[in-house]
Amino acid sequence: MPIRLRPLVLAALAATQLGAPVAAQDGLAGPYLAGQVASFHNDYEAAAQYYAQALLRDPSNLSLLENATLAFIGLGQVDKAVPIARRIQQAGASSQAADMVLLADQVKRGRFDALLDDQEAGLSIGPLADRLLSAWAQFGAGRMSEAINGFDEAANDPGLGLFGAYHKALALASVGDFEGAVEIFESGNGDGLRYTRRGAMANIAVLSQLERNDEARQLITDLFGRDLDPGMADIAAKLDAGEALPFETIRDGADGAAEVFFTVAEAVNGEADDAFTLLYARLAEFLRPDHVDAILLSADLLEAQQRYDLAARAYAAVPVDDPAYYAAELGRANTLERSGKPDAAVEVLASLAKDYPSVPIVQTTLGDTLSGLRRFEEATAAYDAAIGLFSETTPSQWYIYYARGITFERRQLWPQAEADFRKALELSPDQPRVLNYLGYSLVEKRIKLDEALDMIERAVAGRPDDGYITDSLGWVLYRLGRFDEAVPHMERAVELMPIDPIINDHLGDVLWKVGRKLEAEFQWKRALSLVDPEDIPVELSPERIRRKLDVGLDVVLDEEGAEPLSVADGN
Repeated sequence: MPIRLRPLVLAALAATQLGAPVAAQDGLAGPYLAGQVASFHNDYEAAAQYYAQALLRDPSNLSLLENATLAFIGLGQVDKAVPIARRIQQAGASSQAADMVLLADQVKRGRFDALLDDQEAGLSIGPLADRLLSAWAQFGAGRMSEAINGFDEAANDPGLGLFGAYHKALALASVGDFEGAVEIFESGNGDGLRYTRRGAMANIAVLSQLERNDEARQLITDLFGRDLDPGMADIAAKLDAGEALPFETIRDGADGAAEVFFTVAEAVNGEADDAFTLLYARLAEFLRPDHVDAILLSADLLEAQQRYDLAARAYAAVPVDDPAYYAAELGRANTLERSGKPDAAVEVLASLAKDYPSVPIVQTTLGDTLSGLRRFEEATAAYDAAIGLFSETTPSQWYIYYARGITFERRQLWPQAEADFRKALELSPDQPRVLNYLGYSLVEKRIKLDEALDMIERAVAGRPDDGYITDSLGWVLYRLGRFDEAVPHMERAVELMPIDPIINDHLGDVLWKVGRKLEAEFQWKRALSLVDPEDIPVELSPERIRRKLDVGLDVVLDEEGAEPLSVADGN
């Protein structure tokens, strides 16, 4: 029975149809089961290692061969998957993963006629990839007419039309037929052909080759706006200077085949499992190592699967002189931070900020990372730099003012913080995060409570399933002395964020005030159990919670000299 490709997470279960149950065979249970566990967690490196060990004991086991093929593709070592896939083929078994690898290997070797023979013999990936690979194989073999016919057949298929037209345009442009290519881009499918950045860049280069730089420049504005990233800004500057942009999307048949795998990866990204999408992105990289878009997609997919080391390696593969280098470094910094290396992330971002001093997102990301490390003064400086780079204020800048406002608030600079929060609301009046943070801050300061309540109610309306925002609503009602009204909101907040110590502590306070003292003590104890001793939130005092458990909330409030809640400034 043929095995159809599926995410690596399911490969171990599906592949057992190819051979005898591996675990039942002598000496294979250990590495096989370890490989299954690694596959389940998309740990490609460990999976490849364990399946390779198992294959040393049983080199003809088709289940192991299938799983090892998938693991090596995900790892980005397609060259090691080739001989394994060939053994599956030699055994007469049908495996979509093996077919992908073997067809890609024919392209890598420049054996386009052999690829067509393999397809004729039954090797298959899927309708879209099969048709486009066949057309590019004809192209690579020097048969342009047959290639165009192949693209046309795909373009005439209701389910494949957009992709067939796009690849036909790329093929025409690669041989200098820019008129034919632009005719396709400007057809009724034009907007669809430009739905990706890569498609748009191909269209822009084609227009430039036809000496239509003004139209190419306008297309950049229409598709990407006026705040351009460094790579796009450089292209725009060249167009403005009258330079002819080279068409480099496709250079030969191998590039075309790589584009097939990348096209499929982009088409299924977000719809299919990330492990499934990664297989296509990795094969695009295999055929074209300088395919930066495929590299970035692989890195993004690996990061989403929490394979941070592999993601960092992928990001690091982008050359320093590539326009996407800054984006790759931003990604690498993010993987470092998410893998528990925030200081290393700061180093990457600080270096990037020196290399790209005029890119706001670099400064903003540096500010975010420093803020996460509670290095608020340095974070403020980074946000200052980002804001200073804008020639005009736009609604999209709300986040930078909001983020800088948080650093001011944490530095006890309330006037500056409030000004930034209100500036953020001026730019984005109904932004729940800003409404919540400003409203909560006003509550904590016991000022302007009526305004704070209105802000937080608006925030809850905009994001009803956000535990932090729901907590804020309960807390402002508590501060206003409206304890009975606060209870359902605080209980809902704990439902949404059950392991947050601050929210559990807040619920305890509210329950105490409505006479549910045993439940209040339970919540305080729970809050204490949830506190990480290595990372205690600044808003939380474990000592205060213990004091509440000893003497009760009312005594603690008296000891602190807190004014009655209902007397707080509500204006």
